[in-house]
This record gives sequence, C-alpha cells and structure tokens, in this order.
Amino acid sequence: MASPTKPGSCADITHARKLGLVRLLADGPAVEILADAGYQNRGAQTGGRVITPPHRKFKKNAPDWYKEMYERRRKAHSSRRIRVEHGIAHLKNWRALTRHLGRREHVSDTIQAIAGLLAHQQTADVNLARQM
Repeated sequence: MASPTKPGSCADITHARKLGLVRLLADGPAVEILADAGYQNRGAQTGGRVITPPHRKFKKNAPDWYKEMYERRRKAHSSRRIRVEHGIAHLKNWRALTRHLGRREHVSDTIQAIAGLLAHQQTADVNLARQM
C-alpha cells in the first residue's frame, strides 16, 4: 500500500505526520514497521510499533563492549529492513514510474496498481515455493 502523492518535494517523515501515521499506529492494529533512522523516536509515540536502528549513545570514546553491541544491533535491524528496501527498489524499477509521462493526478493510481501487482507476484512466489 502506498500513500497518495502530493505536488512538490517533501520528506517522507513530514508526509507521514501530515497523513496522521503516528496517530493511526498508536490507535490501530498491532503491526510492526521497520523504519530507517529518519523515524527515530517514533517507537515511543506509536507504542513500539515503529522499529528504527539503534541510536548511538557514544559518538566518541565508546567502550569496546558498546561498539560490539551497537554493531550487532545495527546489523540485525539492517538484515530485517533489507526486504523493505528491496520492495522500494522493485517499485522504482517499473518503467511507468521511472519515466512518468502521464498526468500527475494519475500517478497515485499507477503506484497503487504497481504495488498491488508486486504484492500479488510475491504471494504467488511464496505459494509456489511452498508447493515444491
């Protein structure tokens, strides 16, 4: 699922705030969202539903035990989040989005259609793998 597009450039966290994502997550169903560092501190506002990479407490002179723990937690988050990044990359690979020549008011519909096709394709791939 993708949010509707708006004219002009806008950071995704600003767009999420305007759409009421934090309020929706706090009051809505129990889902887990793997986010990047731009969504830091949203976990507390959403009841722990937004999972971000660990925040670095020591910028200088960190103890060795902290460096190891931080790297382990960062890598674990990154390993889980790579699926999200691949999903975004799949959307960007569609020609309809790389060279959008149509009317801008229809680009939201195009993105929704492509996201639906990708979700269907991934579900079909999982079902095929289960049958084998």
